Amino acid sequence: MEAAAGSCWAPFPAWWGLVLAALAAGSCQGNSVERKIYIPLNKTAPCVRLLNATHQIGCQSSISGDTGVIHVVEEEEDLKWVLADGPHPPYMILLDGNLFNRRVMMQLKGTSRVSGLAVTMAKPNPPQGFSPGLKCPNDGFGVYSKDYGPEFAHCNRTAWNPVGNGLSYEDFDFPIFLLEDANETQVIKQCYQDHNVPRGGSGPEYPLCAMQLFSHMHAVTSTVTCMRRSSLQSTFSINPEVVCDPLLDYNVWSTLQPINSSGKVDPEKEVIIVATRIDSHSFFWNIAPGAESAVSSFVTHLAAAEALHKVSDVHLLQRNIMFTFFQGETFDYIGSSRMVYDMEKDKFPLRLDNIHSFVELNQVALRNGSILWMHTDPVSRMNKSVEVQVRNLLHILSNSSMGANVSLQEVGYSQPLPPSSFQRFLRARHIPGVVLTDHQAAFQNRYYQSMYDTPENIRMQYPEGLSPEETLEYVTDTAKSLAEVATVVARALYQLAGGANNTSAIQADPKTVSRMLYGFLIKMNNSWFQSIIKPDLKGILGDVPQHYVAVSSPVNTTYLVQYVLANLTGTVVNLTKEECLNPEKTPNSEKEMYEYFWVQGSLDPNATSRVPYCVRSSVHLSKALSPAFELRQWGSTEYSTWTESRWKEIRARIFLVASKELEIITLVVGIAILIISLLATYFINAKADVLFSIPRDSGAVAY
Repeated sequence: MEAAAGSCWAPFPAWWGLVLAALAAGSCQGNSVERKIYIPLNKTAPCVRLLNATHQIGCQSSISGDTGVIHVVEEEEDLKWVLADGPHPPYMILLDGNLFNRRVMMQLKGTSRVSGLAVTMAKPNPPQGFSPGLKCPNDGFGVYSKDYGPEFAHCNRTAWNPVGNGLSYEDFDFPIFLLEDANETQVIKQCYQDHNVPRGGSGPEYPLCAMQLFSHMHAVTSTVTCMRRSSLQSTFSINPEVVCDPLLDYNVWSTLQPINSSGKVDPEKEVIIVATRIDSHSFFWNIAPGAESAVSSFVTHLAAAEALHKVSDVHLLQRNIMFTFFQGETFDYIGSSRMVYDMEKDKFPLRLDNIHSFVELNQVALRNGSILWMHTDPVSRMNKSVEVQVRNLLHILSNSSMGANVSLQEVGYSQPLPPSSFQRFLRARHIPGVVLTDHQAAFQNRYYQSMYDTPENIRMQYPEGLSPEETLEYVTDTAKSLAEVATVVARALYQLAGGANNTSAIQADPKTVSRMLYGFLIKMNNSWFQSIIKPDLKGILGDVPQHYVAVSSPVNTTYLVQYVLANLTGTVVNLTKEECLNPEKTPNSEKEMYEYFWVQGSLDPNATSRVPYCVRSSVHLSKALSPAFELRQWGSTEYSTWTESRWKEIRARIFLVASKELEIITLVVGIAILIISLLATYFINAKADVLFSIPRDSGAVAY
């Protein structure tokens, strides 16, 4: 073996061994050296690039990351150092959350002296409100246009989100990260204090504390461009590199009376659709708490569905009720536009003609007193038959609130619908409908599509000292309020569907609402959620709930809404695990009518194991992918065209940086030492036979 090794290395010069030794040492010591140089920031959320038919929005770094000297900006006056006075540009700004507004960001956007931003969360939430969304959400994709209610188009009559500053829809050419961990923020500030604070009116001396942010995006320009590039790659390349993906997921839907999900509902059968959205958004990727904008409404919707399923005579109702939870509504109504498209193309069990009426729950947690507002479409109500049906719908809703701590009031006839999924259905057909909200005109929610739309925004409060389990079960005032709304909605739906019995027994459960609010807003990984999901889905239960639609599906929110709805409205059936997982092999399973779920169950009180069981329900999923991608109409103005760019890595770190002069001197000295070493090695190798020759023994005899 030794001889073989020697013959293998013989052709290589001696200096090659030195290089290999250096590489081996580097591979052994590289990680530890990196840890001594860099401090990684692990709890961050980036701003990423999104694209539609005409624009790109969001942020990105250069391909190798962007670096800058850290400067802390806690007052607007601190910007002067960054924009004009500081001698060490470009700067990486640590920006106080209260200064994260359009005025400041537009100043920073227009300068080359800024290489990136790290933004801290404002504590408490900004009192003036903060919404990086648009003043007119989903403008151009609702029902109002130059051809339908032109006086209402582009929010001409009502600015629904007056505090919206549009930051989420700007394009920044530098990276912007949110710092989620207060401890990491403090480490950055301490590094700044130790090295970067200007002293005596002059700039700080090297070494300086710097930050590096990596968030390079692969897609550019628009969805049309990135989808065309991805398509070409997929067609001609063996290893295609996709640069962007459509925003997509699944809608969740269920019916009060089971229907054949693979067939078609009888054209004469009328169905009432109850709808809400389940997604939200903010400036930063996957930071979308959506307490008021989404969670309050879909939790109320779930509670109403549970209350109705407990009614004994629901199977006798003249009309069916479909509970619908739309995904991707934040991005130009992805979920609702897809369902309407599928209904029009006979790809869904229902057709538009089956819809009797439409009730949508929008933002409902911030009621002013007890008032809940009923919004209708003034244009479709010009049709006499629609007007009669809308009047009946409003009458039933108003009567259902009698005796409850909820007062339903109709908005003025001349006001249009707020941004809502119902608008997408109206684009296809005049349908009697109402949208229920806590706002008469502009949103009550001052943190719409914001990282601050948190449990605190909807006034969720818990006593101090509660354990996680006690917090899960604690009934908050917010839960009681939303349960009252759910009760009114459930009673109204029962009457609308033809129910003739007294509705006083129909009651939403505040305890169920409390559990849902805790799970969807505070901690997904709780004992209740653990007990109602499949064993192989345990990984979806992260600690901090987020409700961004994303590009991989189904997302956590979709799964959990599906399983919560199945738990609240389904039936426990006596099937084994094998029978539950393969219902088509079980007699009388009615697989076309029901879905079967083998769930973990609760922990056995006397053991550490769980008691699983089988749930049968009429809960189904349907695609929430914009028809624009099915039709390959990437420049569509009819359907949503939002995509998300792909990226290679997202990370952030801080370190000390030396002066340019010292870096150049170090580089030159290093190169000089390398050259001298190579020359010395070369000459030693060339004269090796002289320098390392073995002298002959003079006493030896030659033969």
